[in-house]
Amino acid sequence: MDITVEAGSSASTSLNFRVSQVALLWCMMLTACAAGPSQSSSPRRVIDLDTGWRFVRRDVPSGENPQLDDSAWQQISLPHTWNNLDGEDGGNNYYRGPAWYRLHLNLSDRVSDLAGRRVYLRFGAASMAAKVFVNGKPAGEHKGAFAGFVFDITDLLNVSGDNVVAVRVTNAHDADIPPLSGDFTIFGGLYRSVSLLMLDPLSISPIDDGGPGVYAEQNSVTRERAQVHVIVRLRNANPTGKNATVVYQVLDSSGKLVLAAQGDQAVPAAGFADAAQDLTIADPHLWNGRLDPYLYTLRVTVNDGQAKVDQLDQPLGLRFFRVDPASGFYLNGSPYSLHGVNRHQDRIDEGWATRSNDLNQDFDLVMEMGCTVIRLAHYQHPQEFYDLCDRGGLIVWAEASMVNFVTASQAFDDTALQQVRELIKQNYNHPSICFWSLYNELSGDKKSVAHQALLVGKLNALAHQLDATRLTTAASSVRDPLNPINQITDILGHNLYFGWYYGKPGDLGKSLDEMHAKRPDYAIALSEYGAGASVFQHDPDPKMPKKNDKHWHPEEWQTLIHESAWRTIKQRPWLWGSFLWCMFDFAVDSRDEGDHAGRNDKGMITYDRRTKKDVFYFYKANWSDDPFVYITYRRFTPRNFGTSPVKIYSNCDRVELIVNGHSFGTQTGDDIHRFVWDDVHLNVGDNQFQAVGNINGKQFRDQCTITFNPNATTRQSAAAN
Repeated sequence: MDITVEAGSSASTSLNFRVSQVALLWCMMLTACAAGPSQSSSPRRVIDLDTGWRFVRRDVPSGENPQLDDSAWQQISLPHTWNNLDGEDGGNNYYRGPAWYRLHLNLSDRVSDLAGRRVYLRFGAASMAAKVFVNGKPAGEHKGAFAGFVFDITDLLNVSGDNVVAVRVTNAHDADIPPLSGDFTIFGGLYRSVSLLMLDPLSISPIDDGGPGVYAEQNSVTRERAQVHVIVRLRNANPTGKNATVVYQVLDSSGKLVLAAQGDQAVPAAGFADAAQDLTIADPHLWNGRLDPYLYTLRVTVNDGQAKVDQLDQPLGLRFFRVDPASGFYLNGSPYSLHGVNRHQDRIDEGWATRSNDLNQDFDLVMEMGCTVIRLAHYQHPQEFYDLCDRGGLIVWAEASMVNFVTASQAFDDTALQQVRELIKQNYNHPSICFWSLYNELSGDKKSVAHQALLVGKLNALAHQLDATRLTTAASSVRDPLNPINQITDILGHNLYFGWYYGKPGDLGKSLDEMHAKRPDYAIALSEYGAGASVFQHDPDPKMPKKNDKHWHPEEWQTLIHESAWRTIKQRPWLWGSFLWCMFDFAVDSRDEGDHAGRNDKGMITYDRRTKKDVFYFYKANWSDDPFVYITYRRFTPRNFGTSPVKIYSNCDRVELIVNGHSFGTQTGDDIHRFVWDDVHLNVGDNQFQAVGNINGKQFRDQCTITFNPNATTRQSAAAN
């Protein structure tokens, strides 16, 4: 089976919108604007609400009461979590329960902005469930820790004077809300931004499952022509019906108009309607991953008669792709290797309450290593990170948050379906996303597999209904490809930890081959693989850690696992992708292993982002074109042995090793970019190592100091650097 997706193989049934095709080419605007950049002047008004909050980490009777005295509560800014410290220190005892946030909001200086407008309160996320009140009255509630949500609060506001926004948030375990469990800390709080959105009563709807209200379905894209079906959800809060004129513009990366069209759409009083328009772009400049992440802008303007009442810009990256079970992933008709990482969204001492500089640093590190794809596991990540992937050309596996187990109840099913709707609608226009993942490591055991498979089938059908242009997938820990749980999604990933939790590193290839042989028509990826590593622990003869030695995670074993795994992956082009676990160490408060309780240390980089482990440079040597050399095992100092092999990772053609001024010769690397010198002699005391790489006549250098101390211990903890 060759699964082909060419940016929209379906007709216009996606997103359950009614299709109205009343548009025409807007030639006059095309002529007027083609000469120069187009400027956006949206009538939308947005107020940032990230400052001025008060917080208390306990339940408060009548916490929504505007008259409640909250002056003694903690003053905080958003993003915020109450688990930034206790959720990362181990013990599995971090606070999971209710807390309250309150904001006193005076809008007297924004009366002109509010006049005649509808006012919406938008939350980036609240973990895991939130009840929102404005001036003591309920505005709405939301279940799920990772999606944005919006409430219309117009009728609850005091236009002038004080308004009290009160939010009860809880991250307590709830049998109706996935994830029910997971190998990660569930940080509680309002951990993404909150804002106030002011719109004309006739506008693009902001309350369509938290989505933008504009959806660009790429029905057919080729190198010669791109056909895009644009659907706009309109909301009319007026007491009478309206006839909206919707203008559609496609702008190139410099802001110049490529094409325009417009159409009229009737919207009933206090109701919704969906406007639709087909756009055809000749000779499109394709979004081509890291090679050329070209982005157009889709601008939608809503007019009420002669008045412009709303305008919204969305990214438009035109591309087509397919997955072949025999030869892997293709982007825009050409083979495109998908090799990359998994990522969790938390940071040390911040939990999930990260900021733009954190996201940018994470993204830059992923790009530096040479990744072409990223799995944003195990939940919906911040919009800003998907934006970075769009602009940088990093292909995305986006995932819903159903992890490990399900509850056999209608309430759980409803919440799981809601989370998939939110994931897809809120992220529909990101060209970087090619895959919707429905779950991670459902058990597939005989007792629950029937219900699990039934629910996954519902999620799969919903994903295809909402978006027929992308592939569904999942990350499975069930190795039998004939298990019902493994036969639902379009394609599949397998989480395999040979050499860490079971088996030997060399068993990975055999396991993959057996699965592929059982179902050669089914495209599979390696969605997780890896091993833990402490940058403080080192061993000259590393072996798979034993269960009674769980606190010993030598860095050297991690590198051996990944060297073996990458060679296995390279030899199997039918894998449609590979995703190592994990880019960064992350918090798991229930863990107690390695050098730090409360942490999963399988990352390429330490939790504080300060130290790139040796394995980071191994993958950089294999994946990146930026020339460099790196001397491994540099943190294994002091050593008690005076003769040892030296290994260097580099993507240079040739590398010379120099120790204490003496050259040990120049080598060419092997098939996975390792350069190894056997039996290098060290002097007692400090030894100066230098590596000199050469590529196209240019030299690249690395150096470090390694101490030989005959009295040092063999297995040791050493300082990271």
